[in-house]
Amino acid sequence: MRKRRKSALAAALGMVSILVMSVFTGPSAWAHGAFMQPGARTFLCWKDGLTSTGEIKPKNPACAAAVDQSGANSLYNWFAVLRSDGAGRTRGFVPDGQLCSGGNTNYSGFDLPNANWPVTHLTSGANFNFRYNKWAAHPGWFYLYVTKDGWDPTKPLTWDEMETDPFLVADHPADTGPTGSVDGYYYWSGNLPANKTGRHIIYSVWKRSDSNETFYGCSDVVFDGGNGEVTGVGDTSGGGGGTTVPCTATFKTISSWSGGYQAEVTVSNPGTTTLNGWTVSWIVPSGQTINSLWNGTLTMNGDLATVRNVDYNRNVAVGASTTFGLVANGTASTPSLSCTSP
Repeated sequence: MRKRRKSALAAALGMVSILVMSVFTGPSAWAHGAFMQPGARTFLCWKDGLTSTGEIKPKNPACAAAVDQSGANSLYNWFAVLRSDGAGRTRGFVPDGQLCSGGNTNYSGFDLPNANWPVTHLTSGANFNFRYNKWAAHPGWFYLYVTKDGWDPTKPLTWDEMETDPFLVADHPADTGPTGSVDGYYYWSGNLPANKTGRHIIYSVWKRSDSNETFYGCSDVVFDGGNGEVTGVGDTSGGGGGTTVPCTATFKTISSWSGGYQAEVTVSNPGTTTLNGWTVSWIVPSGQTINSLWNGTLTMNGDLATVRNVDYNRNVAVGASTTFGLVANGTASTPSLSCTSP
């Protein structure tokens, strides 16, 4: 009798544990990631809607319309645009007009045609540091597609408006940071599609190699000579206002010699408020190593270089700039830089 009571008690406790896990983990237990650079619609709308109280109240009109249709949970779980039965499928599986949600009805608001989605400014054909959040880490491949010339953001996105082949495939890329936060992400460097101008969508498909689960996402971009700046976040007018990357960074070779070079990076503030801290990151090309760096704090994670401000150059006034320098081994080149500020 005691054994039966113990077994019944254990079973009851086990059921309580399952219920507690269900309450406290909620939808995040099955959510896994989204593009951060260039930002997916769900990610940038989440940033646009952040408030000091933790509520999600988008100011961008396209983001607000998406939440009106799909609910606030679509932004609290901005990393969950997935199909468990996807198996990497695209055309013939995800219906026309539902590409950005991957056919997941919980995110149908992000399929809405709208010219006001937040956009990332890029340079066609340039090398770019891609960054994809890994809310939960999985092995797999990333396939990146782009829209054809003449795509109209005010009309539903269809497969006929996408280039047939991906312009870039990333095979099990490197990763950094803890899972379950925006600090954890996959990263890789690659060339953006060439000969593109104006508004486009970069469409991402993350196919897991250990299951059929597949993640889909739309990143609105404009090829106008930009270097990853984002507009339309924190701006009530939509596509022309505030930035989520309120700093820019430029790389300049000061001198070079056989087997090495010296470079200077300028961090500028084109925004409307003083920067209170900044971070610059880039993929160090194969064959190069950074020997020394000044006016910043360097962290290396594989081939990802991250430089953060020091105390005396933390604050950068509106319209002003600061610099840091470095000496490296290898042949001088000009990498694509990402600049962010808290």
